[in-house]
Amino acid sequence: MEILKYHALALTIGFVLDLIFGDPHSLPHPVRLIGKLISFIENKTYKDRKSSGFILVVLVLFTVTASTSLIVITAYNLSIATGIIVEGIISFYCLATKSLKDESRAVYDALYTSGINEAREKLSMIVGRDTDNLDETEIIKASVETVAENTSDGVIAPLIFLTFSGPVGGMFYKAASTMDSMVGYKNDRYSQYGFFAAKLDDILNFIPSRISALLIIISSFLLCINGKGMYDGKRAFRVFKSDRFNHKSPNSAQSEAAYAGALGLKLAGGAYYFNKYVDKPYIGIETRKIEREDILRSHKILYVTSVLCEVLCTAAIFIIMKLNMIFL
Repeated sequence: MEILKYHALALTIGFVLDLIFGDPHSLPHPVRLIGKLISFIENKTYKDRKSSGFILVVLVLFTVTASTSLIVITAYNLSIATGIIVEGIISFYCLATKSLKDESRAVYDALYTSGINEAREKLSMIVGRDTDNLDETEIIKASVETVAENTSDGVIAPLIFLTFSGPVGGMFYKAASTMDSMVGYKNDRYSQYGFFAAKLDDILNFIPSRISALLIIISSFLLCINGKGMYDGKRAFRVFKSDRFNHKSPNSAQSEAAYAGALGLKLAGGAYYFNKYVDKPYIGIETRKIEREDILRSHKILYVTSVLCEVLCTAAIFIIMKLNMIFL
């Protein structure tokens, strides 16, 4: 059971490192390496059919999980301290709380200091939609939406996979998520080739997206205490129940609905992707006009939700330890 103690410590180290450092662009990042691996295999295997996409998924997941397993096993064989440090670093690379806040904060800062064109440019780095013609309201809404959706994809889901399947599971999830973001599109090139990558991402996020929404709702109740009326846990729960399926993806609207309710905003709706308009239903009820400060308010929900999840995940590891001591 000692290994579970090491695992809990490594997870906490990774979480704290993420809150402090985020995603230093000067350092190599495993996700960027995974992206290069995906591009390389795609260039070798691409054909407009599902079977070729299945080969991509298998090769990428095998390579990532095998290499991560080798690194972790080697580290723990060297020493316990080395193993904990390496596992902590891998956990750090799997999480994106600070980077999500920093990237969306850059949009907020640009609106105040550099103007709308710079804000569009900063936004284009974190969203998939076309940003060239967005007005300020649309820019703010898109920023809040990406924080809402990526609270699940970039923080809660990785934490859950790291907790219950270790660093190998965390990197497995990041590889699957990166594949979906690169080839999981329903367009002429990827509708067939990206089919399995998109479906795998839907499966992996099914439970985490719903846990994320519940944690966001709890966080909204906590923020109600001193949030000057800008957060509403009851409304977050109501909108989650009514609008959580207002998206083609079974998962994307789960956390977004909770955010929309918590902040009293109407999110989503149609947008342009690759110069084509995509009509999508709205999420939430507009109780007031969206404003720049809503980006910062979304950050508070993000951080409270992230800390809450980390505490619960660490507690889950110790509960598993106690159960093993009782029954084994």
